[in-house]
Amino acid sequence: MCRVNEAALTLLTLAGVVVLFVSNRVPVEIVAVGSALVLYGLGIISLTEALAGFADPAVLLIGALFVVSEGLDSTGVTTWVGQAVVSRAGAGVRKLLLYTMLLSAGLTALIGLNGAVAALLPMTIVMAMRRSLQPSRLLMPLAFAGSAGGLLLLTGSPVNVVISDAAQAAGVGAFGFAEFAIAGIPVVIGTLAIVLLFGDLLVPQRTSDILPPDLSEHARTLVEHYSLENVVHERVTGGSDLIGQPRIGVDLSGYSGISMITVADDSGRPTSAGDLEAGDRITILGDVDVARQFASDHGLTVEDVFSQGQVTDGLLSPDGGAAEVIIPPRSGLVGRAVQPGQVVNGGLVVIAVSRNERPLGTGPVELEVGDTVLVEGPWSLLDEVEDHDDVLVVDSPELVRRQAVPLGPRSATALGILGVMVLLLMSGVIPAVVTALLAAGAMILLRVLTMQKAYRGISWTTLLLVAGMIPMSTAITNSGAGDLIATAMVDSVGSYGPTALLAGLFVITVIFGQLISNTATALVMIPIAVAAADQLNISARPVLMSLCVGAAVAFLTPVATPVNMMIMRPAGYRFGDYWRLGLPLALLFGLVAVLWVPIVWSF
Repeated sequence: MCRVNEAALTLLTLAGVVVLFVSNRVPVEIVAVGSALVLYGLGIISLTEALAGFADPAVLLIGALFVVSEGLDSTGVTTWVGQAVVSRAGAGVRKLLLYTMLLSAGLTALIGLNGAVAALLPMTIVMAMRRSLQPSRLLMPLAFAGSAGGLLLLTGSPVNVVISDAAQAAGVGAFGFAEFAIAGIPVVIGTLAIVLLFGDLLVPQRTSDILPPDLSEHARTLVEHYSLENVVHERVTGGSDLIGQPRIGVDLSGYSGISMITVADDSGRPTSAGDLEAGDRITILGDVDVARQFASDHGLTVEDVFSQGQVTDGLLSPDGGAAEVIIPPRSGLVGRAVQPGQVVNGGLVVIAVSRNERPLGTGPVELEVGDTVLVEGPWSLLDEVEDHDDVLVVDSPELVRRQAVPLGPRSATALGILGVMVLLLMSGVIPAVVTALLAAGAMILLRVLTMQKAYRGISWTTLLLVAGMIPMSTAITNSGAGDLIATAMVDSVGSYGPTALLAGLFVITVIFGQLISNTATALVMIPIAVAAADQLNISARPVLMSLCVGAAVAFLTPVATPVNMMIMRPAGYRFGDYWRLGLPLALLFGLVAVLWVPIVWSF
């Protein structure tokens, strides 16, 4: 097949890919991988080239960064940072906007746009509602500042990774871990300035018909609903007359106003099996004076007394929490007798049973459809309950933990792994992909994440998209399609100099970026940009960095990036709302890409 025919077929395949991306009728993963197979079937690339994306270091690096991001998010690190920063904003709207955008930009630089906005979205909505603001005032600035922050570090975006690899392949050297910040800092500062100065005019104010639940006061809600007002911990001593009685169902007749909710053995492990022994700890709920009298009458030692506020503070902790589950129709638990203090599922303690929103007391209860059971225990066991077929969880334990327990189990380990990863990436001692894979492996080996959570944390759509589009980039280069487009561009604007070339590439990149993913856009444009630089006999380095800035302009439509879609419903935005703020930001990014970049990275 002649080179011209190969180039024409490659461009036709690319056009078909763009049409399918825009139509949104076929999953983007299928389109991307399918395009590689089509190019192989046409004989434009070899089988090895068609499958090369799945072994590309960029794909492995991006996947590993998703795992690291999930480790930080699932342990509550991102929520902790968000709450700590935003709480300092006070009541001022502009100060709140400033802190929210700075946090979004900084967090995106470390863990990527999707992970950062997903972690900050619930917190931002809650902060807006508490200040009687529409979430739409904050969510678009949150997302767009994150897009700008993606240009600060190599880890900020998959586009940065593929651009750096392309620079290495072009013979001009990969971009350093923090080298992107030279272009990123101006766009972040400019984004902040535009939103703070003109946000009232440019950011749409909409009312959303769907908002995520605010679970930051979840512990208080549970304590009040189930009347967990006072808790007394009493230790069974050697002379107690309760020794030998069943651990569950201790006779409290004659002691009105108190109930027993848990029994733990001498090691602190909750248990309801067997008989009471010396050293067991009984947890009593209710009137403190009556609980003290019960202890005095039966040879128990009162160890701790907690007020309602202290119970609220301690109900959700880094180690464990509580969850409400509902008994659905046809559940295998219907008719089963349970009572407060009973240990179920290997370590969860039944705290209370409620029917028609009224607690049923301390005695055994046969469960009915619609009953609500409050259980307490380690987060790992609460997470398992969510997958139990016989119950429906009212509020996801994972969502509760991320909102109400900012620094969860192993958060310090996750932060340590992140710190080491950043230091290694900055030093360049070992390849970036090796560093990221080591960090992802450490998240699993040090039990920050389970394998299942690591898999769930990876955006497989992004990985398949990148892996599938790398062969398209190869075909554009090998078939000569990139040279043809580059020649056309050089003929059109080349006489005006390399700056005009940057402007032309920027405009095409921005247009493509509103229709297909910015990563796919970068992969399509890279061979064209490198070929154009070669024809003008200039360095590919400024051209690729300018392309990187242009690929970050995902502001004009909600389909330009997943994050734009992520904020659309909670904010109540419409399709045509994005360009109002997006267009001034696109002009800002254009000035940086066309004028600032060649000053730093000379032609």
